[in-house]
Amino acid sequence: MGPLVLTQLATGLSVLAGAAIVRSVMDQKPMAGPFPRCPTCNGSGRVSCFCSRWSDGDSGCRSCAGSGRMACSSCGGSGTGRPLPVRVTARPPPTNNSNGRSF
Repeated sequence: MGPLVLTQLATGLSVLAGAAIVRSVMDQKPMAGPFPRCPTCNGSGRVSCFCSRWSDGDSGCRSCAGSGRMACSSCGGSGTGRPLPVRVTARPPPTNNSNGRSF
């Protein structure tokens, strides 16, 4: 083998090794921000479509556009478990009237 072939082989192996390292790091801690992976879709943002579950071999509907995979309903397709915004309203406790009953 000539030096050019060995250089190309070494470059290809280093690219593969780098990709394996990046993938292992991403599996441990995805760059999804401060939110963890969605447990329903495992961070992919896609789940199996209903049309592929109950069909007789064909797949394709409006939800999946023929791919057999639709957006995850738990995370909205983002792949992350994100907190839901909730508005909490606090009201003062009812006061007692003169006869001891509360309103």
